[in-house]
Amino acid sequence: MHASQGRSAGLGLALASAFAFGGSGVAAKPLIEAGLDPLHVVWLRVAGAALVMLPVTWRHRALVRGRPVLLLGFGLLAVAGVQACYFAAISRIPVGVALLVEYLAPALVLGWVRFVQRRPVTRRAAVGVVLAVGGLACVVEIWSGLSFDAVGLLLALGAACCQVGYFVLSDQGSADGADGVEPPHPVGVIAYGLLIGAVVLTVVARPWGMDWSVLGGPAGMNGADVPAWLLLVWIVLLATVIAYVTGVIAVRLLSPAVAGVVACLEAVIATVLAWVMLGEHLSAPQLVGGATVLVGAFIAQSSTPRTPSGPVALGSGAPGAVVGAAERPEADRAPAEGESFAGRAAT
Repeated sequence: MHASQGRSAGLGLALASAFAFGGSGVAAKPLIEAGLDPLHVVWLRVAGAALVMLPVTWRHRALVRGRPVLLLGFGLLAVAGVQACYFAAISRIPVGVALLVEYLAPALVLGWVRFVQRRPVTRRAAVGVVLAVGGLACVVEIWSGLSFDAVGLLLALGAACCQVGYFVLSDQGSADGADGVEPPHPVGVIAYGLLIGAVVLTVVARPWGMDWSVLGGPAGMNGADVPAWLLLVWIVLLATVIAYVTGVIAVRLLSPAVAGVVACLEAVIATVLAWVMLGEHLSAPQLVGGATVLVGAFIAQSSTPRTPSGPVALGSGAPGAVVGAAERPEADRAPAEGESFAGRAAT
């Protein structure tokens, strides 16, 4: 494949991944409003995707011995933690707002680098943090005493914090390629993360108490009735399995910085879909604030620290990072084999 063809294919896959991830909340919220607990919806999503990815876990079974900490971190934080917090958040606040709050993750990672690791960050990164925080203040309309449910906002912030934990953890694996150690395969890490997340969520969500009859009935979507089972298929196959796999391949074909730009479209897509399909309207200041959050998140996630070996923020996409390593290279450098192992903390 020629370089131009590979780039075009990568852009197409990155867009597909952003659309797939962006639609998860739109499909999940009607199920929650139909009577399912947010944790049960998360369990259905993760367990269903883990079942689909079982052949991949078997193929990469050596990861269990070679990268147990990485797999646990991905399963607990990027899968179980992020999704549980995000789905609980969208049960209380609009989908677009929850996802925009999650986009604070790049700023929070840079805060970890600066204040916990006590390493300098670039001035450009600091500007990105200020923009992201200022934009978020507009999204939540802080001048009116917060226009949204405070618990919902805290849950969305919890999703961002879970992403930060995984990004920091993933820095251990991102240095493997530079050290001559074979990096873990990204799809294998995703598959095991889903499996571990499903096990953890089974204990937490206790799906045996779920009202399974909801899945056989309709779910309301902006005045229209949609089969609940169809929304579940959407969440499992499109918004999880296809979203992850296309994201991984996209980063292999593009530089992580370029993929990160496209990943920022996820919040835009989620907001537009929620507007059209769920009737969740945002005011003009909130839309301006959302655009500012995305600009700040992109600047923060594409700014490397002055030292060459530490973690640098990814988008949530992040969340979710279409997919990228915690070590963010410059925009013009193609990613090495291991640089895309750190999967997006899916929303």
